[in-house]
Amino acid sequence: MLASVALFVLAGLAEIGGGYLVWLWLREGRPWWVGLVGGLVLVLYGILPTLQPPSFDFARTYAAYGGLFIVLSLVWGRAVEGKTPDTPSLWGAGLALIGALIIAYWPRG
Repeated sequence: MLASVALFVLAGLAEIGGGYLVWLWLREGRPWWVGLVGGLVLVLYGILPTLQPPSFDFARTYAAYGGLFIVLSLVWGRAVEGKTPDTPSLWGAGLALIGALIIAYWPRG
């Protein structure tokens, strides 16, 4: 389970980090190569979820990842942009994370 969670976190950081670099390039006028690096990191994001255990199908993997992505986005905003999440954002992220854990790790017969 720890390897699976680590893959979800790495995928989240790759998606958010790559997207952030593209954002900086297009929205804040950074050099073209910042966008290129962002695009390459986004390709890595596309690869990482395929490394989940065989019991994880595409829909389940991406549904569970979506909940974690919400949490990681708020963490990124706090760590990188200095934006503190408000109470409704924290509640929503907590609920999304609970949902993601149920989707990913609820025992199946």
